[in-house]
Amino acid sequence: MNLLHANDRRGEYPASYYTASATPLAPFPMLKGQVETDICVVGAGYTGLSAALHLAEAGFRVVVLEAHRVGFGASGRNGGQVGSGQRLEQDQLEGMVGRTRARALWDMGEEAKTLVKDLIARHAMPVTFRPGIAHACYSQGEADHAKVMAEKLARDYDYDLVDPLPEGLIGSTAFKGGDIDRGAGHIHPLNYAIGLALAAVAAGVVIHERSEVHSISEGARQVVRTGEGQVVCDHVVLAGNGYLGRLEGRVAARVMPINNFIIATEPLGDLARTVLAEPVAACDTKFVVNYWRLSDDNRLLFGGGESYGYRFPDIVKTVRKPMLEIYPQLRDVKIDHAWGGTLAITMNRLPCFLHPRPGLWSVSGYSGHGVAMATLAGKLMAQAIGGQTGGFDLMASLPQARFPGGAALRWPLLVAAMTWYSLRDRLGL
Repeated sequence: MNLLHANDRRGEYPASYYTASATPLAPFPMLKGQVETDICVVGAGYTGLSAALHLAEAGFRVVVLEAHRVGFGASGRNGGQVGSGQRLEQDQLEGMVGRTRARALWDMGEEAKTLVKDLIARHAMPVTFRPGIAHACYSQGEADHAKVMAEKLARDYDYDLVDPLPEGLIGSTAFKGGDIDRGAGHIHPLNYAIGLALAAVAAGVVIHERSEVHSISEGARQVVRTGEGQVVCDHVVLAGNGYLGRLEGRVAARVMPINNFIIATEPLGDLARTVLAEPVAACDTKFVVNYWRLSDDNRLLFGGGESYGYRFPDIVKTVRKPMLEIYPQLRDVKIDHAWGGTLAITMNRLPCFLHPRPGLWSVSGYSGHGVAMATLAGKLMAQAIGGQTGGFDLMASLPQARFPGGAALRWPLLVAAMTWYSLRDRLGL
């Protein structure tokens, strides 16, 4: 079964709150026949669209192939949080790669946030960046650790935008404390993907939707084949993330697709201020993390729960349970939208930058930290193709282990591991 088609209708966006509130975008034509170009980008999410935009601005001819619609995958379905740094905390990164490289990774994360904001402003995208992500801790030990990490960021990384969690900001008795990162923020994720697509097209990029890639042939020039046509090119950028499948085995061995789910309530009216007293986003300290924010029309968008097969479960049942554990005051609130999507994780939860062979480039596996990093990853691939490989090489130098069990056994092994961590969450360990 193909994840591109397991839970969605061909060529259509999922029935999500984001789809219902997105800026309309006319479909791009399907690829038919043969075209020649400098670079073919596979996947029209943040990674692929950012790569295409930056490549076109550098003077390359670029064709983007998307199996469904622009922003169809995780880029149009995620929680919209634009976080600081990398997916791992800085003390973890220091232990993994040392202080110097950990600082370089932090700076790269900050560059990624700035890039998102700059692109939104420069291209007048239909997107508002709203500052603030709160991190809510269930135990005093977690809250104490958050305080230590905020002090470390201020002392060692010159980042003083993390403050203690204001009393009453999160209207729940489930938490013992936490912090708020005023330098992070949140956006409408699908509108951001649409904004990137429109910017890319304005720069000269050609986008083909409903053009699923089935194979890539290596030769004097590369040939990227779809059901109705093919692209002959010098370089291929793989930007399918969790939907890439086995198109490139060296990526599939290191990047695992998993499913995550979000619900959107009816507009909450005055009840909204009992949920979040400020228009910030929030997340908790569960291993299977819960994350939430209010929409512009005061709906609660709440994400939680994961699955590791192909078919989605009962999404409302899956996500409503953790929502009510945090906000029992919402037990009578109607759920208007429920949707799922496929993201991708790596063993170390850092994105997987690969250059498997000459002319083939790939970044994926953002592990839930992809809005900013995927945007930067596209730019770094564009720079590398143009000969400036420093940023790409730094990320590619990070150790990326293969998932144990290979393609056949990685799913059941991941399920076993995630079941254990989910049990720890439920037991409060």
